[in-house]
Amino acid sequence: MFKRWIKEPLLHFVLIGAALFAAFALLSARDDVPRDAIVISAGKIDHLAALFLRTWQRPPTRPELEGLIDDFVREEAAYREGLAVGLDRDDTVVRRRIRQKLDFIAEDVADLIEPDEAALAAFLAANPERFRVDPRLWFRHVYLDPEKRRDTLEADARELLARLADEPSRDTFMLGDAILLEPAYGDVSTREIAGLFGAQFTSALAELEPGAWRGPIASGYGVHLVFIDERRGEGLPPLDEIRAQVAREWSNAHRLETTEQFYADLLKRYEIVIEWPEDAMPKEVARGDDP
Repeated sequence: MFKRWIKEPLLHFVLIGAALFAAFALLSARDDVPRDAIVISAGKIDHLAALFLRTWQRPPTRPELEGLIDDFVREEAAYREGLAVGLDRDDTVVRRRIRQKLDFIAEDVADLIEPDEAALAAFLAANPERFRVDPRLWFRHVYLDPEKRRDTLEADARELLARLADEPSRDTFMLGDAILLEPAYGDVSTREIAGLFGAQFTSALAELEPGAWRGPIASGYGVHLVFIDERRGEGLPPLDEIRAQVAREWSNAHRLETTEQFYADLLKRYEIVIEWPEDAMPKEVARGDDP
């Protein structure tokens, strides 16, 4: 019977009405409290006008501006009275908004600090994995289609490789078979090569020495003869080349560190007491055993 009454909408309506009546009575009982001033400064009026302009793409008229001011006064009065009677307590939305504003304050403080050259160099040295670049290659290739050369693929590859060995600088545009890939690639990372040719082809390139035609090397398309003109190994670029990236990463890390320190200092002002429910505690703790 009790559970059925709890679910009745009429009961909910009565309880809400009673709560509003009690709040109104409490507010009325505070008439003897000195009145607080709600000051609408010229700067605040300019801010309200600017928000109106941004929304409606025109400045507000005098009546519209007065309406904005009246609305702000009501909002401020309601906010103060709500805090006075504790309407903000146990309100998840309000609590999260306040915390969000505190986070913004901590981040704004962090953004005021600009890293100098020493700070960026130290950050780069401490976090090399964030900025290390993949190996990069400059290479040419000739493609041989297995479907067209089913019976002669190996022999054709050997013959073409011998011709290229005699003329390593020869224009290879007309050699080999057609494929929707460029005949030459310059300054590409191994990650980009893997996306174009596949992991098997990319791994094979890592074993080749520059300066000569090699092959055949298999890919997802067929086989290739490859000439590596230049290879730059994996490494950490100098700060001058990646200063903007390092500065951006430093700022993000500094912002997180500042926020963490902000809350660490804030929590020092409180004694944190956690009263675990019995069924939420680890069994050994619930039994009173040493953890």
